[in-house]
Amino acid sequence: MRDPLEALPSDAMAEARRLLTDVFGFHDFRGHQAAIIKHVVEGGDALVLMPTGGGKSLCYQIPALCRRGMGVVISPLIALMRDQVEALRQLGVRAAALNSTLESAEASRLIGDMRAGNIDLLYVAPERLLLEGTLALLAQCPLSLFAIDEAHCVSQWGHDFRPEYLKLAVLHERFPDVPRIALTATADTPTRNEIVRQLKLEQGRIFLTSFDRPNIRYHITPKAKPRDQLLRFIQDDHAGEAGIVYCLSRARVEETAAWLSQKGITALPYHAGLAADVRARNQDRFLKDDGVVMVATIAFGMGIDKPDVRFVAHMDLPKSVESYYQETGRAGRDGLPSEALLLFGIEDAAKLHSMIESGDGGERRKQLEHGKLDALVGFCASSRCRRQMLLEYFEESRPEPCGNCDTCMHPVASVDGTVAAQKALSCVIRTGQRFGAAHLTDVLVGANTERIRQFQHDALPTYGVGKEFSRDQWRDIFRQLVAHGLLVTDMEGHGGLRLGAEALCRPVLRGERSVLLRESRQSETTRAMRAEVGKKRPAARAAREELVDEGDERLFQALRELRLALAKEQNVPPYVIFHDTTLLAMARSRPQTLQDLARTPGVGASKLARYGDAFLRVILGV
Repeated sequence: MRDPLEALPSDAMAEARRLLTDVFGFHDFRGHQAAIIKHVVEGGDALVLMPTGGGKSLCYQIPALCRRGMGVVISPLIALMRDQVEALRQLGVRAAALNSTLESAEASRLIGDMRAGNIDLLYVAPERLLLEGTLALLAQCPLSLFAIDEAHCVSQWGHDFRPEYLKLAVLHERFPDVPRIALTATADTPTRNEIVRQLKLEQGRIFLTSFDRPNIRYHITPKAKPRDQLLRFIQDDHAGEAGIVYCLSRARVEETAAWLSQKGITALPYHAGLAADVRARNQDRFLKDDGVVMVATIAFGMGIDKPDVRFVAHMDLPKSVESYYQETGRAGRDGLPSEALLLFGIEDAAKLHSMIESGDGGERRKQLEHGKLDALVGFCASSRCRRQMLLEYFEESRPEPCGNCDTCMHPVASVDGTVAAQKALSCVIRTGQRFGAAHLTDVLVGANTERIRQFQHDALPTYGVGKEFSRDQWRDIFRQLVAHGLLVTDMEGHGGLRLGAEALCRPVLRGERSVLLRESRQSETTRAMRAEVGKKRPAARAAREELVDEGDERLFQALRELRLALAKEQNVPPYVIFHDTTLLAMARSRPQTLQDLARTPGVGASKLARYGDAFLRVILGV
């Protein structure tokens, strides 16, 4: 196979490989890394789409170190720059962040180092970068490249839009000879096109790698008692492991974090309404302590580098498939087995539809957001392989089911749901197409509620005609009818359900078209989960048992204790010293000399000199 770096000048090719091994501690490039590095080192612009944990950082870090001058990394969140910079300094890279947290003297020293060419990589937020003073300062410095991280923020059709990113085309205008590399973990075709247009990357290359995250197990289940479902998921499958729980509202975040804490889970809240020092303190604990669960709105997570997040749980529906993919991708960055749980309720879809309609976007944007949300609802309600559907959304095919999602592991049969669909559609019509699934379910099962009596819905022909199904089963049926397009949320009213397109509904009501529904997952999922209680092991622990024997597990724990002690001494997250995968490799191979230790993936020259003797003593002593 032809080496993608062989076209580089011999010194640049050798330098790229030397940096990979000596600085970063790896011996082979992964996927498209080599081709991307070659392209950028030669001065080309690029848009890189690579899943979280796929090695995006190396795609700009190595070219920045290969080329003459300072690499400038535009990162959206100041709070995360500290750990990114510290991780590079641990590798011996001269990295710094230019932001408002610097004292005057620190800022003056940094500016002097920048002008003198003593900084390899500079991290800066887009707001700071766009200041005329910053642009003028950069013009006085030799520059190797610009890296625009989280590039999907540039797209108004994306899921994390940041208006400051729209102005980053100024880099092309002010520094036309400096290569630019834009990077993101996820972007569908409209978002990719918007990134290219807004950043003026038309002459650059697009590197699109697989969106597949095979180490993540996807699980989507209807909401029943969501807090109990979440607690069971954490206690049975992820006890003592780090995770993120996403909620739609700030109030839900605080309620859920408090409730989990009462149940013995170390859980902290994070949302934009908390005081800045509280957010910073909670984030710091999440990054530095073991086994912390962060309960958050989507304000948390972008750019998080913590590699050992073992699960991501959604208590409410995300805004789109892109959001779901991006947020679940924060689990398992180290490649070890991790899980994503989504609790799905049709009421969530109605709430999000209402939020879209009440937003400030124009009609075109609202139509696009409704389409994205409808695609997500269809994804949740489907009985197909989750991974196949995710990849198809990003225009990537997978011929075979993955075997590592709920629909593959616990297949659900399809049944003829025509009669149930007719009852549901008829009930929607007879109640005036303005009520939500909860009230419609009460009518169908013949409940005696004040609201039913108020509107005299107990006199309707559809009252009580659906007693063969439970409330949970009817909720699942309504979810699937929305996914089929037979019902839609009324955005002009109060989020009630109304009939979909007449061309779809009329044949069903007349019995001219059948409707296939998957059997209610609620009872099957509950049975499956109960059957596995006591058999499952936390995901990371199970992975360790596959990689090392019982004796090596003791060594692994001893290495983790040493890492934690070193991290506390330096007040840094443990993973900036070594990832779990590196410690697992040490425990498995048991190096006997520093030369042996240097061959461990993730052990570069700087870390070997800094920590080698200490870790070797533990290995030889256990």
